Order: sequence, then structure tokens, then C-alpha cells
Amino acid sequence: MLALLHTSPLHVPVFDALRDEDHPGLELRHLVHEDLLTRAGQDGPESVADDVRAVLDQAVADGAQAVLCTCSSIGGVAEAAAAGAGVPVLRVDRPMAAAAVAAGPRIVVLATVASTLAPTVQLVEEEARRAGRPASVRTLLVEDAWTHFTAGDLREYARLVAAAADTISDADAIILAQASMTPAQQLTSTAIPVLSSPRPGLAAGARATE
Repeated sequence: MLALLHTSPLHVPVFDALRDEDHPGLELRHLVHEDLLTRAGQDGPESVADDVRAVLDQAVADGAQAVLCTCSSIGGVAEAAAAGAGVPVLRVDRPMAAAAVAAGPRIVVLATVASTLAPTVQLVEEEARRAGRPASVRTLLVEDAWTHFTAGDLREYARLVAAAADTISDADAIILAQASMTPAQQLTSTAIPVLSSPRPGLAAGARATE
């Protein structure tokens, strides 16, 4: 069984659909803790480290063979707690970051929550060092988009993200830093690869349960 740590309930059907498409038979258990993102945004990701560890411990006690954190803001905190968890703990955006590094050195990180920017940049730079490749990472915060997501207006949310991606011309890859941004992939017109995390992240999580 793969446990997924979410900070929004809207991620649940997304990952269920991906499971049905790519990993039929994989048992998922969704753990939704919206407060973790709220507090991480206010006080920094490390402020929720103890609570993340408690969630991981409970997931393992309930039978999880691996845990996938789908929130980019706290993914680093979740990974850091892996040593004490006893099972693999993965962040959903690591495979996406590796793919961006492989695409070329000029990488733009798009986010709709400011607290996601620094952790994602750090992740990309880490993957670049691991691959022995150069990386020049820029960020773009899509102002006002998050209010549409929290209001449930996912269509306008995706439209704003796609519009921001289409303003970028000098990059080898564009990262959609949050899983919630994935639908914008289908709306962009840019020729630059636009990468999102749910599908490759879930694949990594599935492999970790084997």
C-alpha cells in the first residue's frame, strides 16, 4: 500500500485517476492535512517537521510500504524524515526535477504559492549536482492564481498558470512546481517542455512499494 500525504483534498481524485490509468491494483491511502501547507507558508517548512514525522509514523503503523508527499512546500521535510520512518518516503516532484535538468540548464520554476519556490529551486539544484549538469534556475510566482484554486475554480486556476507559462521564451524546461498546476499542461501553447509532477511521482511511489 502506498500512502499519499496531501495538503489539499483536490489532489485525491487526480492521483486516483492516475493510479487507475497507470498502476491498476495499486492500493492508495490518502492522508489530507491542509493545515501543514498553511503553517509552512506562514512559518516555513521546518515549522511542521514534527507533525510530518507523526503523519509518516502513523502511515507506517497503518501498513504503508512507502509514502509519497504530494506537496512541494513540505516535500523536503518529508524526505528528511525518511530515515526514521522505516519505509521509503518520496517527494512527488523529484522525478520532474530530474527531467528538467536533463532537458537543459535554463529552468524556470512556476508556482502559485510562494512557499513552494525555494524548496523547488533547491530540489532542481540538487538534481543538477547529482547529474553533474549545470542549472540556471529562475522563478515565477503566478500572482492571484491560488485564490481560484482554494475557491474551487480550477478552470481559471489552470488558465492563469498556462498564460504565465506562455510568457516564458528563454528556457529549456518549465516546471509546474505544484501538483495542482498539472491541468495547465494541456492549455499551454509554448514549444518549451512544461513538466508536472503527479504522473512520474506516482510511478516512483509505485516502484517503492514493490
